[in-house]
Amino acid sequence: MFFYGQSWLVYAIWMFLLGASGFAMWEQNWPMVFVALATLFSSIVPAMVADRYEIRLPVAFFAGMVLFIFAALFLGEAFDFYERYWWWDIALHGAAAMGFGLVGVIIALVMFEGDRYAAPAWAISLFAFCLSVTIGAMWEVFEYLMDLSFGLNMQKSGLMDTMSDLMVDAIGGAIGAVAGLGYLHGRDKHGLAGQIGEFVRRNRGIFRKAPRED
Repeated sequence: MFFYGQSWLVYAIWMFLLGASGFAMWEQNWPMVFVALATLFSSIVPAMVADRYEIRLPVAFFAGMVLFIFAALFLGEAFDFYERYWWWDIALHGAAAMGFGLVGVIIALVMFEGDRYAAPAWAISLFAFCLSVTIGAMWEVFEYLMDLSFGLNMQKSGLMDTMSDLMVDAIGGAIGAVAGLGYLHGRDKHGLAGQIGEFVRRNRGIFRKAPRED
């Protein structure tokens, strides 16, 4: 079960969200109740999906996902961090792009069943970078369409916000792609490259051609 063996950070965030929702119910602050429970549910969904398809997520990788969801949904919306701190949105864009860069490397490895040498390392890293930047660009298109269709203000300052987000996405995607390059060259013990290595080691059924440790 995905409830067991997680990081203390994951349990702390889950307990905080449960406590926040309970306190908000006591105060009859229904918007806060909704945001807290929606954040809690959103943070559990990745583990439920992974459990359903028998994918074992590295503890630190899942903790990073939960922390990101907590920062984006609960802190960003309930406590208005997007307005309080100008750098909040930029930091989250960078973190998301980094994560998608790592996911891009993993997707490429899935296609090759974990064989590091089935394609040039630079090609796999380039694929990961392009995937990350493409997702970031599609999000900017989504923000534009929401603003245009519903009169929202997701793009904030318009062109400046869009371009700064895309530049941060490119930087984050590049970091994720470089981490993938490190893994493909055998430096998979620590850092982001270590997370890719841990994912591969935990899912040998998917990565049958991955090198095994002695």
